[in-house]
Amino acid sequence: MLPAQQSGCNGRADAPHRMMTVTVLGLESSCDDTAAAVVRGTSGKARILSSVVHGQDALHAGYGGVVPEIAARAHAEKLDLCVMRALAEAGVTLGDLDAVAVTAGPGLIGGVLAGVMCAKGICAATGLPLIGVNHLAGHALTPRLTDEVAWPYLVLLVSGGHCQFLIARGHDDFTRLGGTIDDAPGEAFDKVARLLGLPQPGGPAVESEARKGDPARFAFPRPLLDRPGCDLSFSGLKTALLRQRDLIVREKGGITRQDRADLCAGFQQAVADVLAEKSRRALAHYTALAPAAPIMAVAGGVAANGVIRAALKEACAGAGVEFLAPPLALCTDNAAMIAYAGIERHLAGAHDDMTLSARPRWPLDGRAPPMLGSGRKGARA
Repeated sequence: MLPAQQSGCNGRADAPHRMMTVTVLGLESSCDDTAAAVVRGTSGKARILSSVVHGQDALHAGYGGVVPEIAARAHAEKLDLCVMRALAEAGVTLGDLDAVAVTAGPGLIGGVLAGVMCAKGICAATGLPLIGVNHLAGHALTPRLTDEVAWPYLVLLVSGGHCQFLIARGHDDFTRLGGTIDDAPGEAFDKVARLLGLPQPGGPAVESEARKGDPARFAFPRPLLDRPGCDLSFSGLKTALLRQRDLIVREKGGITRQDRADLCAGFQQAVADVLAEKSRRALAHYTALAPAAPIMAVAGGVAANGVIRAALKEACAGAGVEFLAPPLALCTDNAAMIAYAGIERHLAGAHDDMTLSARPRWPLDGRAPPMLGSGRKGARA
């Protein structure tokens, strides 16, 4: 019998099981990063043994964004190589693992499916337990991986495809306080970059350009601040920048480098202001629970933006809440967060079988009503 089968647990885990040290291989392929990682530890305390990420920026550079078909094909070609490298860097073999965790959604369905099928193949060959992980749970649980944060804590997931405030009470217990009703911030950054002729991914490009600009030159709106609650909107802000760009072009016949820098700076500041104010509202809900050690964490690719981080840190300071941002390498998509989420689920006895399916949409808070921007495809994640 493999070590994984000996150490696995059936049903809900009791306290001794939760204190067991386990080693999990994680796979991530929900968008345009193919990743594998090995993490060892227990619930609330773990160590990353290896983390391999193979990006696809060069494959999508000529298209102005991620092409799902190209991304899925690249995942299928690189996943096994990433797994072998992650195992080698961790100094472990498949026989040393206790489980395999894989992103089962939400994300681009072709990429998610590639990861799920790879994980199923490994588990079928080895007998290791299979664990499907919600990609957003991976981000939301990162503070426990990096800083051993105790429940409950407030987390802002802010990325290319998602933006929502969540109170995390357990590895599968999340309460959504609000989220975007249209574009996610990262999506808006990408669109703004395309409008201004900047390279993709748009977040780093816009942030770099904004450093040379004046954030006060243009009066961009702060959407939904005139309404109560924690919901957000970024589509109108993107449209306001488009109109301002077109106005400059009509007046000057084009835009200068300084115009572009000022547009980026103004847009970025508007996003930061909206996120900060909505964070204050979310913090009010969270602190009403009287947590023993109040913490707000930010996770997701947009969390790498320095101006946004500074605005969120200031909002937390005003509420007397500790602000926590993971290392930049763990802000963007990675498999270490998936492996850690797998540890939490494994120790709770939450395993899957070979019927595990890839899900393009998978809300963390299944009790909350669908977001207004969900459309016909179902609730936003």
